[in-house]
Amino acid sequence: MTRPADAARTVPLLHIDKVTKHFGPRLALDGVDLTVRAGETVGLVGESGSGKSTLARLALGLLRPDTGTVRFAGQDPSRLRGRSGRAVRAELQFVPQHPRGSLNPALRSGEAVAFALRLHGTPRRERPEAVAALFHQVGLDPALARRFPRELSGGQVQRVAVARALATGPDLVVCDEPTSALDRSVQARLLDLLTGLQEATGLAYLFISHDLAVVRHVAHRVLVLRNGRVLEEGPAAELWSAPAHPYTRALLEAATGRPATP
Repeated sequence: MTRPADAARTVPLLHIDKVTKHFGPRLALDGVDLTVRAGETVGLVGESGSGKSTLARLALGLLRPDTGTVRFAGQDPSRLRGRSGRAVRAELQFVPQHPRGSLNPALRSGEAVAFALRLHGTPRRERPEAVAALFHQVGLDPALARRFPRELSGGQVQRVAVARALATGPDLVVCDEPTSALDRSVQARLLDLLTGLQEATGLAYLFISHDLAVVRHVAHRVLVLRNGRVLEEGPAAELWSAPAHPYTRALLEAATGRPATP
């Protein structure tokens, strides 16, 4: 069930203000506002092509908006450079939809996590112990660090991706459809892992999904995105129990198989 938001979560880590983004003549985002505060999970829900992944790439600094601003910890993530940039980027990490494709197949899973540690300054002698601790933290046997991604299950590979994201001690993790390639039972265990990590460390998440049922179980607040616009925003429990917009009701019906109450 959705966890209550902590009243102390007042620090804005990520602030996206009135951003627009075009790809040629296509308007992918149209005046979108989004804020994620410390220790909070914000769910971003919408169908394919709604602009969710574009917004994720803006949040991570992989794209720049045409208009509007993106600020993480008070800085534009697309302009981070050098040592100071690496320090800020360590606080902003990513868990992809298809982790197997994001991991170098020539590296063992532990080496992929150790590579992230190296990039952010962990001394070589400390990396094996740090990798083992990260594997343990995400519920993996540290012995799996010796296996290549192709030798792991989908759920195990996704946990490796989470371990890699945690390697830098981030404040915010952007999760882009992290459960969509997993079956329901594996999804549930991964969601439990993410919420447990948040409770233990104070992590914040921007959690992106097409599935409102998945987002309901992890998010404090939810934004519903369609055709690049936010149609509805509110506490997850309220959107689940009484969605105001017809599109949100349609997403809820798709998630539950039953008509939603207007």
